[in-house]
Amino acid sequence: MRKNILVIALIAVVIAGGLAVFWASGDKARDAQLIVEETSTEENDEKIIIHFIPKNLGNPYYEALSTGFYDAISELGEDNFKYVYTGPQTAEADNQVEFVKKAIQDKADAIFIAANSNTALNSTFDEARGKGIRVYIINQDIPGSEAHRDAAIMPVNFDKIGGAQIELLGEQIGYEGQFAILSATVDAPDQNTWVSLMKEELKNNPKYQKMELLEVVYGDDQAEKSASEAKALLSKYPEMKGMVVPTAVGLPAVCKVVRESGLSGRIKITGLALPSEMAEFVLDGTCEGFQLWNPPYEGYMGVYMVWAEKKEGFVPRPGAKFTARKLGEYTIQPNGQILTLEDPMLYDKSNIERYSVLF
Repeated sequence: MRKNILVIALIAVVIAGGLAVFWASGDKARDAQLIVEETSTEENDEKIIIHFIPKNLGNPYYEALSTGFYDAISELGEDNFKYVYTGPQTAEADNQVEFVKKAIQDKADAIFIAANSNTALNSTFDEARGKGIRVYIINQDIPGSEAHRDAAIMPVNFDKIGGAQIELLGEQIGYEGQFAILSATVDAPDQNTWVSLMKEELKNNPKYQKMELLEVVYGDDQAEKSASEAKALLSKYPEMKGMVVPTAVGLPAVCKVVRESGLSGRIKITGLALPSEMAEFVLDGTCEGFQLWNPPYEGYMGVYMVWAEKKEGFVPRPGAKFTARKLGEYTIQPNGQILTLEDPMLYDKSNIERYSVLF
């Protein structure tokens, strides 16, 4: 087997009842049959097998998160791992089930998944855990279903996201005026949590008493639908002063609509997105600033957690500690969560060029 193989990245897409499979080793692509021939069961038994299932493929946020897995695997030794990045084409409630089952068939050591539902995957998670596979929710949690996973890697303290988003928009619109929220999907656990927290801030904090939430709409984490929803909002509410878009796909799509409508500067747009996707809109003034965390850190930390379990006896339970090299020591919280960062990061003209080349 070649020594220079970085990792197996298996991207499975249902096409006419078949699978399109790609082999990542530098810039070479190889067919599925050759993967079977070169990756024997015996060889796989010697590797730590990790599957990462995003909400949907083609989402730049999860592609950025995936680079963290690659970084840690590179540090710990490429020959020690088999890494599989695979998932559905669209972010719907139960369309990740088949990919969890594929990980079970692959005898994965750990499944990292950004779940599209709080409940739809519970029985499949139980099946995986019953076979000794760790199930880690990544970039979020599954409120109400925590008993069906081993731990949850949180990109930041989500309890602070709703307040941070409202405060940022408030600064931009002078703490008064009408605004809308354009979220991801109706079932998205993370976005739904943030929207609820935003509503609580508006209701309970007198600082925002002159801000009026007009409507919450959903772009389904698709650029085209997000753009369509943004256009509808602009038409429906001509006096609207701003929009909060807490989705990495939706925010750049909405910024593009605002710019093309000649409303840059008048309509304040903020939310959560990748610096690489937002640089042009920050630099041209369409977006004064937005927030996020550091997505690659999540995958990086996840690999070191699995390594600690397989090599150092780490058990993922509340109070347990492990070290993720350059990120330092982490502790699993009483609720089973691990916080990658405590507060979201602000990206604006002062730092967007530096971070946009990273992710």
